[in-house]
Amino acid sequence: MEQLSNKEILRYSRHLKLPSFGIHAQRKLKQSKVLLIGAGGLGCPIGLYLAAAGVGAMVLVDDDVVEVHNLQRQVAHGTAGAGSPKVDSLRKRLHDLNPHVQLTTHQRRLNADWIMDVIADCDLVIDGTDNFATRYLVADACHLAKKPLVYGAIYQFEGQVSLFVPGEPGGCYRCLFPEAPSAGAAPSCDEAGVLGILPGTIGLMMANEAVKFLCDLGETLSGYLLMYDALAPSMRRLKLNRDPACALCGDQPTITRAETAAAGCAIQPPALEVPEISVAEAHQAGNQGAVFLDVRGVHEFDICHVRGAELIPLPTLDAESAGKLNRENQLIVYCHKGVRSRKATARLQALGFENVVSMRGGIDAWAEHIEPEMARY
Repeated sequence: MEQLSNKEILRYSRHLKLPSFGIHAQRKLKQSKVLLIGAGGLGCPIGLYLAAAGVGAMVLVDDDVVEVHNLQRQVAHGTAGAGSPKVDSLRKRLHDLNPHVQLTTHQRRLNADWIMDVIADCDLVIDGTDNFATRYLVADACHLAKKPLVYGAIYQFEGQVSLFVPGEPGGCYRCLFPEAPSAGAAPSCDEAGVLGILPGTIGLMMANEAVKFLCDLGETLSGYLLMYDALAPSMRRLKLNRDPACALCGDQPTITRAETAAAGCAIQPPALEVPEISVAEAHQAGNQGAVFLDVRGVHEFDICHVRGAELIPLPTLDAESAGKLNRENQLIVYCHKGVRSRKATARLQALGFENVVSMRGGIDAWAEHIEPEMARY
């Protein structure tokens, strides 16, 4: 096993003083290689604490760039780094934190063409992504390659963490969530929002699982799902079991290649056939008497809205709430970026509204092109 240098012994001295950790566990960390997928809300705290802990090598994968609205929760990035690749920003921060860690970056979206190659020589994979397509691809590939996977997810004020180890009784990610939800069924952080502290909390739990697994310390979350509610506050641990009918790890698996796994993540449903207009066309129609309907939440409406708009949040849009709307004038439906408004338009058409359209790009496009002084979020 690789020895620690005098500089490393000084750096990790607080670890070395732990009776159940010591130099042996620290050397295990040093010889470990971790693949961290995602350099955002979860990836930042995971990367920071694993680098500080002394993981020998880390591979960072993310195709996104730093944006100002990321900084509320993605604490490894800074204002000056806006516009730069997240993997580059995170790599610089981690190198400054601990130059002993070997860092490799890939600024590209993970897909079935190369996922098996990138995980091949890693000891542990950590999924810090925020989309279901990548999450299922990573989970499938890890099981097929017999690589342990630390899983974590966040939603508004809640999060969950687990560890999936191929061959252990707890099963795999698909035993817990057999199929990906259809696109739009589960709102993203962009739509639903997230408490900035939450990814830090969940990310640290994920980093803790990584350290325990790599160092063979204590009891891991393999076979359990840890669920955390930041507002309660409460924490629950649920027992997980392998599903004999699982498509990935069951008795008769149907997912046998990463390509098959990737294809299973094509979760986009057929596009809703609803009429759309641009913000410029909506602005002109509004001047001619069209009515605007905002289907965002009340808290979003309070941030900004089209003057004179009606508010009916999408979850409450039904025959009763829509009954107050004027069917004679054109109805222009909008949301934040045009996703929820398409659903609302389709729902209104089903309720008998004929002159209803969705505003493409939502209030965000309106603020950019029509009212540049309007707040954006």
